[in-house]
Amino acid sequence: MAFDGITVAALVRELSQQLQDARITKIIQPENDALLITCKAADGQRRLYLSASASLPLAYLTPDNRQAPLTAPNFCMLLRKHIGGGRIRRITQPGLERIIRFEIEHLDEMGDLCRKALIVELMGKHSNIIFCDDQDRIIDSIKHISALTSSVREVLPGRDYFIPDTQSKHDPLSLQEDDFRQQVFVRPMPLSKALYSSYTGISPVIAEEICHRAGLDSARSALSVSEMEQIHLYHIFSLLMEDVTEGRFAPGIVFRENGDPVEFSALELSMYRDLPRKDYDTISQVLKIFYEMRDKVTRIRAKSADLRHITETALQRTVRKLELQEKQMKDTAKMDKYQLYGEMLHTYGYDAQPGADKLTVINYYTNEELTIPLDATLSASENAKKYYERYTKLKRTAQALQVQLEQTKEDLAQLQSIQTFLNMALNEEDLVQVKDELIQAGYIRAKGPSGKKPRVLSKPYHYRNADGFDFYVGKNNYQNDELTFHFATGGDWWFHSKGAPGSHVILKAGGREIPDSTFEDAARLAGYYSAQRQAGKAEIDYVQKKEVKKPNAAKPGFVVYYTNYSMVIEPDISHLTLVTD
Repeated sequence: MAFDGITVAALVRELSQQLQDARITKIIQPENDALLITCKAADGQRRLYLSASASLPLAYLTPDNRQAPLTAPNFCMLLRKHIGGGRIRRITQPGLERIIRFEIEHLDEMGDLCRKALIVELMGKHSNIIFCDDQDRIIDSIKHISALTSSVREVLPGRDYFIPDTQSKHDPLSLQEDDFRQQVFVRPMPLSKALYSSYTGISPVIAEEICHRAGLDSARSALSVSEMEQIHLYHIFSLLMEDVTEGRFAPGIVFRENGDPVEFSALELSMYRDLPRKDYDTISQVLKIFYEMRDKVTRIRAKSADLRHITETALQRTVRKLELQEKQMKDTAKMDKYQLYGEMLHTYGYDAQPGADKLTVINYYTNEELTIPLDATLSASENAKKYYERYTKLKRTAQALQVQLEQTKEDLAQLQSIQTFLNMALNEEDLVQVKDELIQAGYIRAKGPSGKKPRVLSKPYHYRNADGFDFYVGKNNYQNDELTFHFATGGDWWFHSKGAPGSHVILKAGGREIPDSTFEDAARLAGYYSAQRQAGKAEIDYVQKKEVKKPNAAKPGFVVYYTNYSMVIEPDISHLTLVTD
């Protein structure tokens, strides 16, 4: 979700409650375009993180400290000189703009009381942090914007500060029905776009939410909305703006079923009612957690990019190899026909006329006529010998192909499981053993001594349910083997997705009677940590661990079992507790 005006409104309300009259005790500039300001409030210390990053502008309260550079940048030194030790007297937001204005009171070199303004503009690539005097004249900014860069506004020392009006949007907090109808419903564009194109601070997500609350299709043309629908949409819009004005915020994050964050919001997003949502006390918590999670996912995707490429390339090559082998195996099906031709020619060859190109006989296995093609230059016995040679050659080929097919199918299953575990990896440690498996399988050339044992760094996931039962989930094939054959005991239960790569899940029985709900929880984990995660339902096989065997020379994670139970279940684990050992 965009860092829109509604999110900023929630943040300004929170900051006003937490930082009103707080004294600035420390200012650092951990990145070129970010500040971390430590404040001492009446009830304790606060840290305010401000970022004017073009790709990820942010502002929130955080408990985390950051490393200051050895030499403070000039902008940081300027702020320390002017507002170090100053007090934050007022925090405001102009209209519903993505702007936070901090009014700071401090003493100058002569001991006189002065006011300055630190203005944070959270506007995508135009984001900036601007320091102004009490006349709104720019003293300095974290980014200098000259006339060569922008024809709309210069952001340079000595220039007057103003908010550029480049899109001619209106303030939704001063909404009037007639103006609303004249602004929105005259635009030849989708209804949701007409909303966020007309009013400041409204993101596409909020525009979609307004349409959803009004029961209107956001994709329909704004020109096609009837008068009654216009009135209804205006009232829905007004109620949402009333929530913003009155501070009725509901900070939260919406997640996908696989646990990845979808959207954050300062208000409830009813259009995501079918997805899991977690509520938080403050918008700062939401922003910190959401962007940390998203950054974590992005970072691990980048870290695993090479492994993904290697796996995908090997997977495509193996699929093509399997298709070719299956085609060759299909061709060997002719061997039985050639054997029959040879046998029939040995029996009825005396009926063949010299120079004939075919012979029709009665197949004594089926009592049906059989026409055998002949090489007219060869005798019947020579034709029979030729057919037997073809049969023998295809039989040898089929026997060799059968071995190759089994090997290729095992390779394919291993690569599919590796791909699944790469998709589930949450940190760099999770990638280590996956990389080791690729090395052991020969897909990556080993740099160290050959035969090196796989490294064991990360631990399996450990979950617990409301009944107090513990579940352990492998993060890769090596962990799957470790869990199943070294950690689990004979009376424990083993779960795995049916016909799909994924984690081995161990339900520790502990000698207790296991309720049906606990079996279902283990099955949910097996479905969630498998290639069936995105499906609405997952089919799970489960059996006592003592029934699970590992064939000799089998690949990591590969097991067999001959008797089992099965169930189909939704892979939702939101009610289970992840235990941090």
